[in-house]
Amino acid sequence: MLKKLFAPENLLNWLLIFVPIAVVLELMHANSIAIFVVSSLSIIPLAGWMGRATEHLAEKLGQGVGGLLNATFGNAAELIIALMAMRKGLFDVVKASITGSIIGNILLVLGLSVLLGGLKYPRQIFNKTAATLGSTMLGLSAIGLLMPAVFHYLVVGKPNVREQDLSLEIAIVLFITYVLSLVFTLRTHSHLYTGGVDEKDEQEAIGTHSWSRGKSITVLLIATSLVALMSEFLVGAVDEASKALGLTEVFVGVILVAIIGNAAEHSTAVLVALKNKMDLALNIAIGSSMQVALFVAPVLVFASYLFGTPMNLLFTPLEVITIAVSVAVVALISQDGESNWMEGVLLLAVYAILGITFYFLPV
Repeated sequence: MLKKLFAPENLLNWLLIFVPIAVVLELMHANSIAIFVVSSLSIIPLAGWMGRATEHLAEKLGQGVGGLLNATFGNAAELIIALMAMRKGLFDVVKASITGSIIGNILLVLGLSVLLGGLKYPRQIFNKTAATLGSTMLGLSAIGLLMPAVFHYLVVGKPNVREQDLSLEIAIVLFITYVLSLVFTLRTHSHLYTGGVDEKDEQEAIGTHSWSRGKSITVLLIATSLVALMSEFLVGAVDEASKALGLTEVFVGVILVAIIGNAAEHSTAVLVALKNKMDLALNIAIGSSMQVALFVAPVLVFASYLFGTPMNLLFTPLEVITIAVSVAVVALISQDGESNWMEGVLLLAVYAILGITFYFLPV
């Protein structure tokens, strides 16, 4: 088991060594930067094991329930980190992590997949209908995040404005849309998302092999518990660490926290692209962004009421613009049903420009 765990093809597993190190540093009340870095590194492989256990468990539960499980827990690590941050009142970090996950998946993840896959295969094709629908749903999410900001600037200073109610009702609309999208992708139009990849090929592409249901549940529970613990350490150190590094909480959320929560998924998308399975790579990248916008964001709004301080969907103008720009770029890239390495370069270039812009935000 250990030999397989630390095989060269599972390089991310080497980062598991940072789990006990993070615990020791936290107990010693070590430097906040050290705790932030070590806990961040430890979350990366744990998120990968959560995803792997979810895949195995989905195999045992059948296509319908399994697909629902995959869709719901696809961004569990990001959700856990955000909940921990919300519990400490770090709403700017929470909102920034939502923004970062959306743009990170459709620009960084998809960009790396298209670039590396395109260097190996000059022309890679995918289902244009599914990709276009995904881009359209991302457009809906951009509208959902844009309207509270527009509304806020239109009514600022006016009495009896119910901004929180607006965010809550938009969250409900987004969540209902997400549920209906599951019906579409898993039931009525599932053929659009297979991309000619049968179940055996897909399991091979993402590295899953049959586990027992008990083992899958055990690994999922252990990995989830450790992600929650490491997220607690990370969030506890993020304020002091960001100040010590001269970074804003928005930059930390948009870039660092988003990459940490998605790193394991990044590697999976690139892996399947290198195997010329671009439909699966697009499903991972665009599908994850849709889950964040239509599922994670509304759930965080709902959960905030349990913490006693409701969170709204009022994002900064820069965050809204970056999401809109990212969605527009992906829509242009995906409209012809094929990709090449230069399109990957373009996606990564946009991500780099946005990242630099967030970095230069004043502290």
